Amino acid sequence: MKSKKILNQTLNNESYLQSAATLMLFFASMGVWWSFFQVWLTSTKNGLGLSGAEVGTIYGTNSMVTLILMFIYGAIQDKLVTKRYLLIFCAVIDTLIGPFFVWIYSPLLHHNFILGIITGSFVLSAGFLSASGVFEAVSEKLSRRFNFEYGYARAGGSLGYASVTLLAGFLFPINPQLNFWFGSFLGLLLLLELIFWRPNTKKEDTSKKEQIPKVRDMFGVLKIRDLWLIIIFVMFTTTFFTVFDQQMFPDFYTRLFATPELGQRMYGILNSVQVFTEALMMSLVPILMKKIGVRNSLLLGVALMFVRIGACGLLHDPLAISFIKVFQAIEVPLFLLSIFRYFNIHFDPKLSATLYMIGFQVASQVGQILLSTPLGTLRDRVGYSDTFYVIALIVLTAGIYAFFVLKKDPPKKVNE
Repeated sequence: MKSKKILNQTLNNESYLQSAATLMLFFASMGVWWSFFQVWLTSTKNGLGLSGAEVGTIYGTNSMVTLILMFIYGAIQDKLVTKRYLLIFCAVIDTLIGPFFVWIYSPLLHHNFILGIITGSFVLSAGFLSASGVFEAVSEKLSRRFNFEYGYARAGGSLGYASVTLLAGFLFPINPQLNFWFGSFLGLLLLLELIFWRPNTKKEDTSKKEQIPKVRDMFGVLKIRDLWLIIIFVMFTTTFFTVFDQQMFPDFYTRLFATPELGQRMYGILNSVQVFTEALMMSLVPILMKKIGVRNSLLLGVALMFVRIGACGLLHDPLAISFIKVFQAIEVPLFLLSIFRYFNIHFDPKLSATLYMIGFQVASQVGQILLSTPLGTLRDRVGYSDTFYVIALIVLTAGIYAFFVLKKDPPKKVNE
């Protein structure tokens, strides 16, 4: 009865509905092309045919620019609190992603690789890679101010991503440009939604309204020792959401099938199933987190990552690997929801956007800068399986480190 009442209150909360819709459209606009970005870069038939080292350089450069923008975005959004001016700016870039890929990015990578990498890194980072943290941080702030569970809103983002990856798997073999143009269409819907949907704010919990942080407060977080301990942990765990899952797994998986077209369609289906399951877990993980605690949820996420990546190195059957890949649907919510909660119970909540951008998003980007190109080169030399073993070993080491450095949950704050 209590859970039904909470569900009804959530569904009647216009701020929740708007947050869920915003995340759904943003991640849909990104997912329809981002889920096949690595395949597009490496495919010799309907892509650019780049090597692992070249792909690693692209991902590493994207991460470097994303790192810079995240500091700027986090500081700006903490000053804006829940105002959506920065989100609208990002949505404008999302709307233009189709023309950019077709008429600017692809030709540049063909004819002037360095200039293409630099140009692409600024556009992709400004509109998507840095923007994702801002969209999530704003939604999390709104969840505390308007009394809804952030995980429920973030599930909307997973549903949006899952819905389009299924479509993307069928569009890509026909013509990759269709994926990019569809991303623009969804970006336009996001832009219109942000401009014209203004939620009713009567249900605002003013007791949870945050003070606007000062600039010295934002830079002051860099002096916090415990934050740097989290940054090291994140650098060698969540980094592999991109290095393994985006930079390597798509090409690895599609090669397991008789033809590239079949592999690409099956990857789209697998990605969709995984992210739909992830959306479900976004609603269930908050319950699990209250049972086992925030610290244990993060440690569980590390354990699942180690098993998933290591198993992909051991197994060669498409069905078995598909089953293992779905474990990511549990792993991602464990990391994403737990890290937000960890920052809120151990640090100053009014700096949540800055803390999340620096402690989670920025740390992930630093890890990608350090590891993308070396691991891409390693993949060229030893193949996918041995590279996956190396990644799994790094994750295991990071998990042991986390066991000793992560703080235990304060007894009165976990369930607030």
